[in-house]
Amino acid sequence: MLAPAVALGCALLLAQAGGGEEEDTEARARELLSHLGEKPASPPVIQPPASPLPMQDPNAATVCLTLPPTKAVPSGRWRAQCDDSTKRCLVAPMYELDADGVETERTLERVGPCTDESYFSDALRLKTYRLEPAVADAPPGWYRDERGRVMQFNFDLNRRLWLGGAWAPLLRDGEVEGRMRADFGISVEVPGEGKRLHRLRFLETELFLGEPSFETTLLRYDFSVERAEPLFRVTTFFGKPRRYDIDINLGLWMEVLHAEELEREDTKAGFLTWGAVHATLDLWHSKDLVSYVRVRAGPSVERDYKNGFTTLVPGAALEGDLTLDRDGFHHLRVGVEAEKVLLAQSVEGRPLRPERLRVNAGYELILLAINDQPLSLVVDGRGAWREDLQNVPAQWEWSGSAGLRFSLWAPARRSAPLATAARE
Repeated sequence: MLAPAVALGCALLLAQAGGGEEEDTEARARELLSHLGEKPASPPVIQPPASPLPMQDPNAATVCLTLPPTKAVPSGRWRAQCDDSTKRCLVAPMYELDADGVETERTLERVGPCTDESYFSDALRLKTYRLEPAVADAPPGWYRDERGRVMQFNFDLNRRLWLGGAWAPLLRDGEVEGRMRADFGISVEVPGEGKRLHRLRFLETELFLGEPSFETTLLRYDFSVERAEPLFRVTTFFGKPRRYDIDINLGLWMEVLHAEELEREDTKAGFLTWGAVHATLDLWHSKDLVSYVRVRAGPSVERDYKNGFTTLVPGAALEGDLTLDRDGFHHLRVGVEAEKVLLAQSVEGRPLRPERLRVNAGYELILLAINDQPLSLVVDGRGAWREDLQNVPAQWEWSGSAGLRFSLWAPARRSAPLATAARE
């Protein structure tokens, strides 16, 4: 609908002398453009609209033009990007269009600033330029349709606030316990100096209904780094000397106030981790450091508040967090973690130094967006083996879940492409 509207506006502006209304339109156009320089002898060539319409460049200078009003664009307000070398202008209405291609009162969202046409009065001679219909510019990660409406097509699931719910049955002792899970959290990523990426998670919480238990973390922080200089340079002399750089990208992982409470049969257990500090080693990470596979290990201080004592819990984990596509629609998380409880007091019905083992794999897929906020399908599988529960035999427990997650804030990824790439 935009192409006919623009073509009609340009045709009225550039109509040749004929008579009546056409002569009046030409006179108004000449008066509007008189300050742009000497009038050419003949009208410019108007190109037919391309299919698909070209898109304006968000990094190019944009002029706010006032052209004679038309039925489709009665305000006569346009955004133009002109190229002096090719004498070509891409023009788009200043306001959104309705389904019939008629201008509405809604101004275009997420467009760059435009400069008043008088700013270019010494450089542009508009009537010598081809005016071609176009779609207004949009920032990286956002796409604009031919009516001027903008929509997000690229999402960063590592920067968001989310709310979710899932069906998450538990398999134990050969029996399945039906239960539901509600989850909540805030995730933030902040680039640091050089090649460094800081990650923070706040209030990451899971609440299970049907089998009363919950797990929550006040704050979790870690960072990845790619160092400019290799830690080791190994040179071999078998034939031609060859150098091999060995990069060891060490980082840090911290956790503050992690609480877990669960119930098994007649046993209730509760654990509060005051703090944990792990060293991390990236086995692999993407160029932007967002995706990674790493190992981490270190101690934590934990309070067993049901039994009333504090323990030291060293642990180690192998984990991966992968964004699988350019636009952030596919997200995969996997992990294996082992812990051993030390310095515990003797508790009847459990070992003096109990151990824990957890495995998990989860996949998230964006299905659609509501007001540019993504709604995702989330599926995962988990297994846990632990012997720190009083009078509960150590055994594997397995659970799977499927549900939906709504992200209240998920901006475009820092590597998001321009809107023209959405067509590819």
